[in-house]
Amino acid sequence: MSSQAASSNPRSRLPNPASGERQDIVLAFSGGLDTSFCVPWLKERGWAVHTVFADTGGVDAEEREYIEQRARELGVASHLTVDGGPAIWNGFVKPFVWAGEGYQGQYPLLVSDRYLIVDAAIRRAHELGTRAIAHGCTGMGNDQVRFDLAVKALGDYQIVAPIREIQKEHTQTRAYEQAYLEERGFSVRARQKHYTINENLLGVTMSGGEIDRWEAPGEGARGWCKPRAEWPPQPMRVTIGFEDGEAVLVDDQTLPGPVLLGELNRAFAHYGVGRGIYTGDTTIGLKGRIVYEAPGLTALLVAHRALEETVLTKQQNRFKPEVARKWVELVYEGFFHDPLKADLEAYLKSSQRQVTGLVTLETNGGSVHAVAVQSTHILQTRGATYAQSADWGVAEAEGFIKLFGMSSTVWAQVNRP
Repeated sequence: MSSQAASSNPRSRLPNPASGERQDIVLAFSGGLDTSFCVPWLKERGWAVHTVFADTGGVDAEEREYIEQRARELGVASHLTVDGGPAIWNGFVKPFVWAGEGYQGQYPLLVSDRYLIVDAAIRRAHELGTRAIAHGCTGMGNDQVRFDLAVKALGDYQIVAPIREIQKEHTQTRAYEQAYLEERGFSVRARQKHYTINENLLGVTMSGGEIDRWEAPGEGARGWCKPRAEWPPQPMRVTIGFEDGEAVLVDDQTLPGPVLLGELNRAFAHYGVGRGIYTGDTTIGLKGRIVYEAPGLTALLVAHRALEETVLTKQQNRFKPEVARKWVELVYEGFFHDPLKADLEAYLKSSQRQVTGLVTLETNGGSVHAVAVQSTHILQTRGATYAQSADWGVAEAEGFIKLFGMSSTVWAQVNRP
């Protein structure tokens, strides 16, 4: 192979910093400890680092400015901020709400923005003409699986994971990263020294410190949700409108999906809704414990389920959770681009044909309940109301009970002592 061919293939070798050689690499960047560490580490190994921050709605203008300044301070070759709100709404929120299930019955998949971050990084790599992608995932967690499998599903790329590399030699990686940055004159935020914190449109996740030790979370482990002492004294009611299973309206105001979820986040966070402590079975087999806050998603799930319960048939309501659980497992474990996920989404979308109506939610703080449902598709008849009235006779009821329980009744009769 010629030297020219070798240099055009990023898999052939790493750049040689001693020769002054530089190769472009795109780093998915958040400005946190791990991705901040990645920049000088990659530069010292001959990479020209181009950072991409996919703004999936979890930061304000001040934080976006901090992330951009942080990238410049670290000396990146270029930095790009991408609006990821529409992508995360259409690519994740809609099918997740259709599914209506958390991972292991609880966790609302708040890290699913990783797949949209990969999409943004690969688009940037195409613009730069490079096939090298870097991320700041550790070798102990699930995100490395999500990032790597998503990249592999989208093309033939070289993946560089600096945190995994340093874990080959250092066991206390966060302490090593802090020291590495500080030795080079880069400060580290105080909160980043204790917790790993991720924020996006979906919510906030926090791990590290006492959380990893199964102890009570400290005061620093709090994101958007107000503590009980700060909840408003009056209850709050919010009405959400759905069309074909997609939330489109809040209190008579039609809003784009990302804006709608942002409004719900702000409203329900004041009442502490959507905060939980969760221990899950991770993809790599370890137990993972996090504190999470998802006020808007929690409200959407409660409202959507209340509407579905009234408009879907009994068979739909029984079967759909099986599809939902498999969809959730695929997304959690990194198989976002597996064809089975698309197959399941086709069913979930079909199940939403009559999921149109209004749901009124109420919260007094901590939890939220659906208190009213309006829809032209509610499955009710004029002549019958559960436990109140019926348009059939006593004999019909007795006959139904006899036939419905025939198998169990016969077993009891045959085997009675």
